[in-house]
Amino acid sequence: SACRQPGLGFVLPSRNVHSHFYFKYLRGSTDLLYTEKDLVTSLKNYITAEENKLKQVKQWAEKLDVLSAIAMQDPEGFLGNPVNAFKLMKRLNTEWGDLESLVLKDTKEGFISNLTLQRQHFPTDEDQTGAAKALLRLQDTYRLDTNTISTGDLPGVTHKSPMTVEDCFELGKIAYSEVDYYHTELWMEQALKQLDEGEESTVDKVTVLDYLSYAIYQQGDLGRALELTKRLLMLDPEHQRANGNLKYFEFQLINQRKEGKERRKRLTSDASKKKKRFREPVPERKMYEMLCRGEGIKLTPRRQRRLFCRYFDNHGHPKYLLSPVKQEDEWDRPYIVRYHDIISHGEIEKVKELAKPRLRRATISNPITGVLETAPYRISKSAWLTAYEHPMIDQINQRIEDLTGLEMDTAEELQVANYGVGGQYEPHFDFGRKDEPDAFKELGTGNRIATWLFYMSDVAAGGATVFPDVGAAVWPKKGTAVFWYNLFPSGEGDYSTRHAACPVLVGNKWVSNKWIHERGQEFRRPCGLNETA
Repeated sequence: SACRQPGLGFVLPSRNVHSHFYFKYLRGSTDLLYTEKDLVTSLKNYITAEENKLKQVKQWAEKLDVLSAIAMQDPEGFLGNPVNAFKLMKRLNTEWGDLESLVLKDTKEGFISNLTLQRQHFPTDEDQTGAAKALLRLQDTYRLDTNTISTGDLPGVTHKSPMTVEDCFELGKIAYSEVDYYHTELWMEQALKQLDEGEESTVDKVTVLDYLSYAIYQQGDLGRALELTKRLLMLDPEHQRANGNLKYFEFQLINQRKEGKERRKRLTSDASKKKKRFREPVPERKMYEMLCRGEGIKLTPRRQRRLFCRYFDNHGHPKYLLSPVKQEDEWDRPYIVRYHDIISHGEIEKVKELAKPRLRRATISNPITGVLETAPYRISKSAWLTAYEHPMIDQINQRIEDLTGLEMDTAEELQVANYGVGGQYEPHFDFGRKDEPDAFKELGTGNRIATWLFYMSDVAAGGATVFPDVGAAVWPKKGTAVFWYNLFPSGEGDYSTRHAACPVLVGNKWVSNKWIHERGQEFRRPCGLNETA
């Protein structure tokens, strides 16, 4: 501060005081310079990070651009490959979310706001899990090994799409979360195989081995679980869980070997005392899967010779007297016939056009309440088309009536169904059984006497209609329709008509069906006196 001296006025601050003030100011400015230097360093780091992000985004965009170009050439065919469908679900549900996180700080271009807006329409975790389960279901039904699926070498595939380590790992993780250790093992093994072959991945071998060893342990193979745990510890000796498992597996393996010796003695003794005299029947599920693969068809050459092709006019019906339709016997008992060239390409496209906006998860009739509800064993989307909404639907209904001779006024509306990747309908009856007296009570038209099924697309692989009880398989062929009676003339249900829609392995399956009911058929299909004839 200023000081007052005798004889003098006010004087300037001393040099020391000024130096102290300047030093304080200088010292503060120096801190700011260091701060600015840190900010510049941070800015440069940010620029580097942004450039790296941009590089990743650019690579992602280029990859997706090429993929989209291929996919849009044939969208249905592309998604007909179950691997492509799974990877699409994975990209939209997981990877686009990762990309959103990557560029979240940059909102100037409007990309994030647009992405955030669009994400509400993206698949959910549930959708991604559903696509994974479909892929696993196809693997089992068609006995496909993981390498065949991973390399994209599926029958009928036109858009080959290999799976990455991350894809295989994701499938294994989903199976693990479903306590499905069998498929966890298969897909973690495939992920490990691809890592061993040198594929670069963000997933490391330690993580894969951790899942794999536990899945194998859960299936009872302690020896192999122990080997994999040792391999894991070679890569990460400090892995806490693996070290604990190592001791546990070694202890359990010693006990298992002791018990195994005693069990083998008992089994050998029991086998010598009792031998099977009769062949056990093939379980329905196994027969269903065999038929889906084209195996186990029970049509002998003698029965095959009884099946014929013919021109059919339904006993001189005026519409078909001069231009009969082509009819082929598909099976003898139950009697299943196929009509060829019975629905045109234009009609198919119109039916699909009308149905697409309304497609919803397919429902089934609850056998107890009669109420329609979704079920896990029917995986498809469906829509109902009424005769009055378009003349073409009325024409199609009339065609079914003319060829079957059955009344359509009491039939259900035309149901259109689309089976995508893994789409299926497990073995079921179309008619209501005696223990389901209220199955179609709301309709008031009696039981379902017959089924008419149009095939509105070819299917590259899979998708057959099979009848497990009799060993029949009918394969989709665009433009054809199959027809069978669900009830005998006596009104009793024909249990041999139990059927299923096999999972679509590759392609997209479109069908439409007409369920025809009893009421109105009294004079068109007279009642029989024999219960099963």
